[in-house]
Amino acid sequence: MALTVGTQAPDFTLKSKQTDGIVDIRLADYAGKSNVVLLFFPLAFTGVCTAEMCEVSAGLGGYSALNAVVIGISVDSPFAQAAWAAQEKITIPLASDLNKDTAFAYGTLLENLGGFGSASARAAFVIDKAGIIQYAEQTPTPKDLPNFEAVKAKLAELQ
Repeated sequence: MALTVGTQAPDFTLKSKQTDGIVDIRLADYAGKSNVVLLFFPLAFTGVCTAEMCEVSAGLGGYSALNAVVIGISVDSPFAQAAWAAQEKITIPLASDLNKDTAFAYGTLLENLGGFGSASARAAFVIDKAGIIQYAEQTPTPKDLPNFEAVKAKLAELQ
């Protein structure tokens, strides 16, 4: 079961392939600075995940205007994520949860998704500057997208 509103967000350090090499993405780096939107998604190079990350990338300015950083998290390697992002022009940071610890900590880990092994459910969390979860949604199926209007409404309240 996914973590709920009012819960302290578990910190994490995940790897991300950036233009300057492999870097660490840490939730703690945003504490006191900006709100964070975490978007867990099952797998890179799949149709629904591509549509979701491309949509969010296209509207990234709207999240920035609400003082929010958006981070996509999947169980893919940082190298696969980087290749996918380059191919699809995904501009949000993608973080690799290859060991699945972060998906487990947030309660989004699905066992044996479609016979491919464990992967994250599709989920969205809004975490405020104090590290408290202010919005939490795990979609009914991996084919369903989070309610991005509700995510933005919650970010607007946090201004």
